Amino acid sequence: MKHSRGNFFQGGTVLVIVAFLCLTGCNLVKKESKTPVLLRTETAEKTDLMKEVNRFARVGSMRAKMDLQFEDNSFAEFGTKEKYRTADGEIVVQRPGMILLKVQAPFIRTDIAQMTSDGVNFRVAVLNDGGSGKYKKFVKGTNTADYSRLQQNLTTNGGGNGDAKAVKENVNAFVNLRPQHFTDAMLVRPTDENCVYTHSSIFEIEDDITVNSKSPIRKVMRGYYLLDEFVKLDDGAIRLARRFWFDRVGGIRLARQQIFDTIGEIESDIVYGKEGKLTETSEYQNLPLEIQVTRPKEKYAMKLRYQSPEAVLIGRKFSETVFVLQNSWNLEEVDLDKRLAEAKVDQPTSSASKTGVTRYQ
Repeated sequence: MKHSRGNFFQGGTVLVIVAFLCLTGCNLVKKESKTPVLLRTETAEKTDLMKEVNRFARVGSMRAKMDLQFEDNSFAEFGTKEKYRTADGEIVVQRPGMILLKVQAPFIRTDIAQMTSDGVNFRVAVLNDGGSGKYKKFVKGTNTADYSRLQQNLTTNGGGNGDAKAVKENVNAFVNLRPQHFTDAMLVRPTDENCVYTHSSIFEIEDDITVNSKSPIRKVMRGYYLLDEFVKLDDGAIRLARRFWFDRVGGIRLARQQIFDTIGEIESDIVYGKEGKLTETSEYQNLPLEIQVTRPKEKYAMKLRYQSPEAVLIGRKFSETVFVLQNSWNLEEVDLDKRLAEAKVDQPTSSASKTGVTRYQ
């Protein structure tokens, strides 16, 4: 009898638990919660993605007027960054990796800097620093060199008229740029038959900027294809060189390109904005009208926006001399390769070696 009563009470307990779970389960089913809106995605094959990369790569040369906005991320680890006012720029690029970039202060049309890269070496001329002349120099270096030991000591003293202040601010922003950072962003390299390509998919939770910030459908889940490019190494291994992100919503659009160094760190993170038509013809449609280049190692980002997309010139062959800047202003020259060699020699005994910084200004 005791055993039967025990079974009775156990059975009763189980019934109570089941009833409780049913009741609470019903409440859970009826409870509403917000979740990112899953956007409908399109499908594509790996070959389709590779064709889209090669469509971008049809642009072999370009000349354009652009708005340039520099963003200093030196203090990103502390949650802050600095945005500089937009400057006027003129860019000429040509394959395989040549570029000429001219920068002017806004409104006053004062030349701040000119810089070139012939694919191997770069040259930067700082032409205007707001009047002091202290920072007007002609800097030369090698594209692949690591100048992290060297740091420009560019400071502004404040004061002066409005024009001088505008120039000084943009000198600080643009003097540390290296022209070769923008060639792969504007002239996407085509796919290579000697590389290995894989594709996969990913979903990212994002803010839909076309929707009011307080809207319940502001958060969306957007689908992307990833196309990874691997370089074959001599030992038989492979190394990730580039990663392309394709937005799958409303079509297939190249939205992002990441370029990696030899140890797998991101060198450039390039985001492509809204697409449109470049030139007056219909030959170059569905190309980005805005490009943002982020350089994590150098701790800066640059946004480039075409001032007049229809006035962009594509396909012209420029002389290679255009991409080798000459010191026609007789500026003081700074050879970074020479300074870097000196820094390496002096490191064991110099005070600069204690901080890892050598100022050459």
